[in-house]
Amino acid sequence: FRVPGAPGQLFLSSIDGVGTKLKVAILCDRHDTVGYDLVCHSANDILVHGATPLFFLDYIAMGALDPRRVEQLVEGLARGCRETGCALIGGETAEMPGLYAADDYDLAGAIVGMVAERELVRGEGIVPGDVVIGLPSAGLHTNGYSLARKILFDTLHLRAGDRFPGLSETVVDVLLAPHVYYGPDVRAARAAGRVRGMAHITGGGIPGNLVRILPEGVRADIRLGSWTVPHVFRTLAEAGRVPESEAYEVWNMGLGLLLVVPAEDADPIERALAQAGRPGLRVGTIAAGPREVRLVS
Repeated sequence: FRVPGAPGQLFLSSIDGVGTKLKVAILCDRHDTVGYDLVCHSANDILVHGATPLFFLDYIAMGALDPRRVEQLVEGLARGCRETGCALIGGETAEMPGLYAADDYDLAGAIVGMVAERELVRGEGIVPGDVVIGLPSAGLHTNGYSLARKILFDTLHLRAGDRFPGLSETVVDVLLAPHVYYGPDVRAARAAGRVRGMAHITGGGIPGNLVRILPEGVRADIRLGSWTVPHVFRTLAEAGRVPESEAYEVWNMGLGLLLVVPAEDADPIERALAQAGRPGLRVGTIAAGPREVRLVS
């Protein structure tokens, strides 16, 4: 919505939670990362429209208030706000026995950012011939944890401190890997060329999130094999016998953010991303057709 007294400026907002990643934090009694995840996830949700975060508010609900846990959660929230450049201006902490078990809690938050109306990114300019550039994720981020926990703990019978199959890290280290904030990368990309649309790959995976920004009459063809799917996703899919189509709808499969750019701007944007430290990968193209996302070999 429009900023009162500031012509041409818009407020953007988003509200979200961390989901069942909290179950992993509770299992290993490590709570200093999920607040960071929440802020970065929320900041990315408004970043895809070009917004710069301004401030954040949190909500923590517990069955029994644990000051140590609250301190760890707020520590993570504060780190996330420093990372994204927004202010943690307040929040609510609630104790609700009977609704939550004594060891359980929930964490949610709301973010507000601002963007100049002329800089707003909505995807309406996406046309056939455009290129899709993917930015790598750092793991599961904040989605697909119910299925991942079932596979690791129920199917493979692993414990939180066990080594993740095929890796040197423990299961909990892999599962609590922090959510990436893509603000610096997007700034570098937009300074180097035109970015017509962006998709934050969260619940629904690549197909469910990229389709939201496509205008009518165009489709996105995402080329499987154009990036290396990280070991964690391949292991989960194989061990859980998860069909490929389901895996791409549940997890980000190694891509945390997608940029749709004109073909002539793809090279300079890729160079700018590489210089910013997070090389982009050309993972697809835009073509004429029904409004959909296709995973093609």
